Amino acid sequence: MAIKTIEILNVMVFKRHLRKNNTAFRSVKERDSFNDEFKLEFCDGINVLIGENGVGKTTILKMIYAATQWSTRQTDPGKTKRLIQFFSNTLKDNDILKNTENDDDFCYYKVSDGTHSFEDGLSHKDILTNDKWFGLDIQSVFIPTTEMLSHAKGLLAMNQKYNMPFDGTQIDIIVNASLPETREIPSVMSRILDKISAVIDGTVILENDSFYVLKKDGRKIDFSLEAEGLRKLGLLWKLIRNGLLEKGTILLWDEPESNLNPELYPLVAEILLELQKNGVQIFLATHSYNFAKYLEIRRTNNSQVMFHNLYKSCNLFSNKMQKVFPEMEDSSEAIFSQSADRMDKIEYNHIITADNKLLDEVYEL
Repeated sequence: MAIKTIEILNVMVFKRHLRKNNTAFRSVKERDSFNDEFKLEFCDGINVLIGENGVGKTTILKMIYAATQWSTRQTDPGKTKRLIQFFSNTLKDNDILKNTENDDDFCYYKVSDGTHSFEDGLSHKDILTNDKWFGLDIQSVFIPTTEMLSHAKGLLAMNQKYNMPFDGTQIDIIVNASLPETREIPSVMSRILDKISAVIDGTVILENDSFYVLKKDGRKIDFSLEAEGLRKLGLLWKLIRNGLLEKGTILLWDEPESNLNPELYPLVAEILLELQKNGVQIFLATHSYNFAKYLEIRRTNNSQVMFHNLYKSCNLFSNKMQKVFPEMEDSSEAIFSQSADRMDKIEYNHIITADNKLLDEVYEL
C-alpha cells in the first residue's frame, strides 16, 4: 500500500490557485471541472518535502497521517481523529483550518492510493468520500519534531482524563513506542537495529511507564538524560523493534535532522533507504540541504527518492505566467510545488539558496 497523491483546497496555507470570474466554487462537480487545488504526486519510496517555513510541509504530513488513521475505522474507532486534533488536542472546531474569503467556499483535502481515496470536506464538516478506504488498515507511524518519550511517564493516562496541550501525533508516538516488542525480527531489520544500537551504545526498554537506554555495560539511563539526537535514534530503534516499520507501512517523519549531529546524517539516510528498499513508504519534511543530499547520493539504482519543493506564488508569478493563466490572481498566499528526482533540478529551492548565500559570505571574507 502506497500513497500516490494528495489534493488540498483552502485548508491552512493552501489557498486556491485559480479563480473563475472571481467567484468561489460551490460544489464538488464545479471544483473538479477546474484546476484550482494544490496537488502532489508521490513515489512509492522516499518523498522529501522541502521549502521555507510556512509553506505547509508539516500540514501535508499530518493530512496523510490522518487519512491513514481513518483507514482503520472499521476495526479501531479510536483512531478516527479529525485533522484538527493532529495540530492540537485543545482545538475542536475544524473551521479554524479553513482559509477562505467566503464562509461557503469549498475546503477539502483528499488522499489517494491510486485506487481508493479519502476526502475530508472541512466546509461540509464531514467525510465526503472514502471509496472503500475504511477497512484498508493502512499502517502508519508519525514521528513529530518534538521528542516525546522522555515525557511518557503518566502522560497517556493524564491525556485520557484531561485536555493535555499535546497534539495527536505526539500522543500516538508514545502509544506506538509503548507497544510490546515483536518476537521475531527480519534479518534486514536486525542489521538496522545493530547500527542504531552501536550509536546509542545500547537498546531502549520500557519499565514502569518510563523509557530507558540500557547500555551495553549494564547501566540503565533515563531516556531524558540522553542527548536529544540520540533519543531520536533510540525512538527509531524502538519502533523497528516493536515491528511497526515492516513492509507496507508508511513512515512520516517531521524534520529528522532536528538536534541530530550532522555526522549522523549518512547513517539515518542509509537506514531510511534500507527501509524503503524493504517496502516502507517514507515522507520527510526537512530544512537541511546536507541531509536531503545524502538521500540523493547514497541511493542505489533500486532506490526511489523524490524531492518535492513547496513555495509561495510570489516566487512564481510573472508576466509569463499571467499570459498562460490570465485568470490567475497575483496572490503571495498560494502554494505551488515542483517535484524532481534530484535537488539540482528544482527551482526556487530555498535550502540551496541559503547554502549558496553562506558560501558567498565565506568567499567575501
